[in-house]
Amino acid sequence: MDNKQVDQMAQFFEMFDLQKILFFLIGLFVLVGVVKLLSFAADKIEKVFPARRLLISQVETVLSFFTYIFGVNFLFFTIIRPPKELLLAAGGSIAVAVGLSLKDLVASIIAGLILLFDRPFQVGDRVSFEGNYGEIQSIGLRAVRLVTLDDSIVTIPNSKFITEAVSSGNAGALDMMVVVKFYFDRSVDIKTVREKLKDIISTSRFVYLKKPIIVIVSEELVLGEPVVLVTGKSYVLDVKYEKAFETDIYTRALQVFKNFPRPQVNSAPIAKVSQIEN
Repeated sequence: MDNKQVDQMAQFFEMFDLQKILFFLIGLFVLVGVVKLLSFAADKIEKVFPARRLLISQVETVLSFFTYIFGVNFLFFTIIRPPKELLLAAGGSIAVAVGLSLKDLVASIIAGLILLFDRPFQVGDRVSFEGNYGEIQSIGLRAVRLVTLDDSIVTIPNSKFITEAVSSGNAGALDMMVVVKFYFDRSVDIKTVREKLKDIISTSRFVYLKKPIIVIVSEELVLGEPVVLVTGKSYVLDVKYEKAFETDIYTRALQVFKNFPRPQVNSAPIAKVSQIEN
């Protein structure tokens, strides 16, 4: 081993003395604290400006993402302070080793950057992905957190969203379309059903009246029998009221339509609230 290699090894071990490691760890804790503070501030601002809830969450996600990336780099180069000669000499080997051992993590971080700028969905969106449906809670360095409607948190690696199809119900908007379906016998008075369903939807406290309410009538086969399908399409004023909106429509519709002729098929559905359509 020549003197140059000995010097490089000495420089390498000198970088990781106890004092530097201690300061680096303290810096990381401060960094995490800053991100937590950003999240706390965002929650407070959302309560003051509820109409801007999604925008505030999106800004907080971007700031947190770049705080981690630039913060860790800043701490490493100001506290550890690796010599340029060592970086040049060991750079290739370290890059290969890190690339092999952390390839999935690196792929997820790069995918996270792509998600932030390409924006197939945003924080606050209602999305459906690989059988999971819920609201995007955060887009992190490694993974996306999705909160399902039963309040479970699903963590999905960022890289999966680059290769798989994802459906967004509101694409960054607060309002979102909700589709409700009801089945009737063919003898039903279609005009009356349409009027009553439109009235039920338009009087809901969760409906977003700045967008149209559409009622569509069609015919379907249920177990080989033709039935009338009446579909109501409308917008909920905030995605967080999605299920409350559906429940409100369904509860009142059961009362209004209780004497209307239903399909005479034992297993045919009387009413069905469908998945979200954009």
